[in-house]
Amino acid sequence: MISWLAFTKLADTNFTLPLAALLAIWLACAREWKSAFWWCLLLGFGLLIVAATKIAYVGWGIGIASVDFKGFSGHAMRAATIAPPLIYILLQRQRQQIRLAGLLFAIGFSIAICISRLVLGAHSVSEAISGLLLGLLISFCFIWTCSQRPTVTFDRRLLIAGLILLLPLVSMEPAPTENWIQRVAVALAGSEHTNDIIERMRGH
Repeated sequence: MISWLAFTKLADTNFTLPLAALLAIWLACAREWKSAFWWCLLLGFGLLIVAATKIAYVGWGIGIASVDFKGFSGHAMRAATIAPPLIYILLQRQRQQIRLAGLLFAIGFSIAICISRLVLGAHSVSEAISGLLLGLLISFCFIWTCSQRPTVTFDRRLLIAGLILLLPLVSMEPAPTENWIQRVAVALAGSEHTNDIIERMRGH
């Protein structure tokens, strides 16, 4: 049986961001410029929100102590942002029942990633659920924009082949995102706050 630690790696930065880039490239190759633009914009917005909340806590201690919130869960956000649109695009030419089943599977996968962060103690309930909800909001905004346009006719086998080629990235060590957040927090808050930042990083 796959462990939670192995499962949660499916939402690591070093796998999900190349996967998101693959979808953007595929849309661009299909000349779906508007969809590619909205995909990059919405994904970038989600990543920015997650990073901003984490930097705000690490740099200045800004959070919501009553619900133990120190920043949106990046894993939960990325899973919920990327999985439903990817499934939607892959099944766009299928019957409505198949598309619905695919979306429910993608949402279930996102919820499972959210649960994995709780089981592993990586996030509080508020952080994991808020990350999940943020990701779902972003993904369904993108899906809505796609639903207003004609079905993409570009070869989906290229998207599947790219997904398979990216799978080995799951076995890599996680990207040092916490170190990046610490460096940005020090740069913004000032080096005189380094000790406080390091202490908050330990408790994050």
